Amino acid sequence: MKNFSKLNNTIIVAVLMVGITACSEDDGNNSNQQQNQSGVIPSVEAVQARFGSLPLVERFSGNVRSENQVALYPEISGVVQKVFVQDGDYVDQGDPIVKLNTGILEKQLQQAEANFKISNAQLKQAQAQFNEIRNEYRRVKQLEEKDLTSEAEVDQIEVQLLSAEAEVELAEAQRDQSASLVEQRREELSKAIIKAPISGTVGQRNAQIGMQANTNTQLFLIGDLSKLKVEIILTEEMLNQINVGQTARILIKNRNGQQIALDAEISRISPFLNEVSRSTEAEIDVNNKDGLLRPGMFVPVDILFGESQQATLIPVSALYTNTQTGESGVFLARSLGSEIEPVSDSSANGSDRPAAMSTPTPVEFVPINVIAQGRMELGVSGIESGQWIVTIGQDMLAEGREQARVRSMSWDRIYELQNLQREDLLEQIMQERDRPENNMNL
Repeated sequence: MKNFSKLNNTIIVAVLMVGITACSEDDGNNSNQQQNQSGVIPSVEAVQARFGSLPLVERFSGNVRSENQVALYPEISGVVQKVFVQDGDYVDQGDPIVKLNTGILEKQLQQAEANFKISNAQLKQAQAQFNEIRNEYRRVKQLEEKDLTSEAEVDQIEVQLLSAEAEVELAEAQRDQSASLVEQRREELSKAIIKAPISGTVGQRNAQIGMQANTNTQLFLIGDLSKLKVEIILTEEMLNQINVGQTARILIKNRNGQQIALDAEISRISPFLNEVSRSTEAEIDVNNKDGLLRPGMFVPVDILFGESQQATLIPVSALYTNTQTGESGVFLARSLGSEIEPVSDSSANGSDRPAAMSTPTPVEFVPINVIAQGRMELGVSGIESGQWIVTIGQDMLAEGREQARVRSMSWDRIYELQNLQREDLLEQIMQERDRPENNMNL
């Protein structure tokens, strides 16, 4: 928590650096006089601590996948002759996707069918030979009963009959083998047209006309984009807190670039842990009717697994750790009254001018104990609800200054700042720098 707090403060304080510089300037000679003194009064932002229970949240990185996602490979080798679909097309199960060149397969089928005809003719010939010898055998046996033939002649005809019977069995086996080869060639020919195994949207096209494809060549990826799942990794320690049915909040930007949350639930958790990483996977089923998610995306996922005990709540960004003493606490704006109305953004009353700063106000560092920890808030002891907590500018107060000008902010505004990514922070810094009022005296 200490490291996270320091990083959060370091990043967020950059957002207001330009504004702080501008706000530290006063009218004419007063500004120059202050800058030449050691007691320059810094400008900070603060929010009121409040009392309540802390939502316990754990953030994960989620991998988005289709609920039914299939990579399409050919079952036979061949040259791609035709591609029926493009990336983004929707296909029904059984629709043709890719056709391989069938010239060689057609010739192989013709040859197999010809061999089958030959085998069938050879079987008929063997059967006719067998019937002829069998009739001769019956005649000799009748003569034997009347003692009109020799024993040697009977033995000879019996050998001929056995041989003819074996020839028939061999011909039948060859005929069956030829028939199987014909079926095999026909099946291979049918596999030259690669069809959609499921209904869904195709993507990641790798099939190009003229390319040589084999059974290891991925041609397309097919998945149902209306029903997605988000996979997250759970360690064995997390399994004691995270359960099926808990709320999962998937954070994503909409088409206007605004961050929104898709609420879902943990659908399933694999009970088997990897023996090396000691982790397992949880899956969250998501209805993607708005099409904001895409398979392969990485998205932040907040899992809400309960609430803490009642305590004084402060933003995570308010916690400050002294790098020299290691002591953690917050800076309080002691005399800031409850009549101060916090603002939700950098504009006041709908105008383009920043919210007004207070007059120089006493500030004091107060050690606290962290009772519970959430992603956006901390439950602490050592301060009371309603007190004004500095959330931006602690680094300047840590230099021993006992006063500051305070701009009061709302919790929503603090949440917004804490959610900012580094690129968003940079953009906001540039916007603050370019604001015309930052070149004006306050």
